[in-house]
Amino acid sequence: MRFTETELKGVWLIEPTPMVDDRGSFTRFFCEKEMADCGLVTRFVQHSRSCSTARGTLRGLHYQREPYAEVKLVSCVRGAIFDVVVDMRPNSPTRYRWLGFELTHENRRQLYIPAGFAHGLQTLTGDTEVSYLISQFYTPHASTGARYNDPAFSIDWPESPTAMSERDRSWPPVR
Repeated sequence: MRFTETELKGVWLIEPTPMVDDRGSFTRFFCEKEMADCGLVTRFVQHSRSCSTARGTLRGLHYQREPYAEVKLVSCVRGAIFDVVVDMRPNSPTRYRWLGFELTHENRRQLYIPAGFAHGLQTLTGDTEVSYLISQFYTPHASTGARYNDPAFSIDWPESPTAMSERDRSWPPVR
């Protein structure tokens, strides 16, 4: 596995390296030792999946407030997504900065999202499935979010959303 820390401290792009032979391939997607060697959280208490039928579906931006802030390890297991993280940490020099990554079932990339970051995604294909390893249990009273088109972030989404929850449309501005 290849680990690349991004310009937003704590956000890592993880690229599994498949072993390929005449039978196909074998790929390791999680290694506690390799992740710990990079200083990453290795304990995940939930494994969740989202399925989106339509291209352009937008989910997020979601996060949990302290003390329930969560680390996520996200991968696209079917289809393709534009995966976005936004630094929401109050004292961070990169607060409100965002990064986007294309994750597909073909490139096998994973995104490690540290606590204090909002997360959202837009599907780039129909029939898309996303896998999340999550370090904290879902805590409804700590769950919050930010609007996908909040001017504080100016995220450059690939296209206008085709489907989105009313909750995600209704988050208040962050400033």
